[in-house]
Amino acid sequence: MKPGAVIVDLAAETGGNCELTEPGAEIVRNGVAILGPLNLASTLPFDASQMYARNVAAFLGHIVQDGRLRLDFEDQIIRDTCVTHAGEVRKS
Repeated sequence: MKPGAVIVDLAAETGGNCELTEPGAEIVRNGVAILGPLNLASTLPFDASQMYARNVAAFLGHIVQDGRLRLDFEDQIIRDTCVTHAGEVRKS
């Protein structure tokens, strides 16, 4: 592999699929990073929660400006995410 490539060995806990994998470690051989994460599934909920939180914060930052709600229905993001407004169901 070319230097700068990254291998994430998802089977590191059970011996790995890459001969150079070291379970629980991140190593570099000939410029290639080889990651051997353990119990990878347990880290996903945290990362997914962080990603969701960033998305919600970015969305709120988009629709709130100067501390006030800005509903510009010409804006595609606002128009396509608004389900109801002023007592009416909106259709995009």
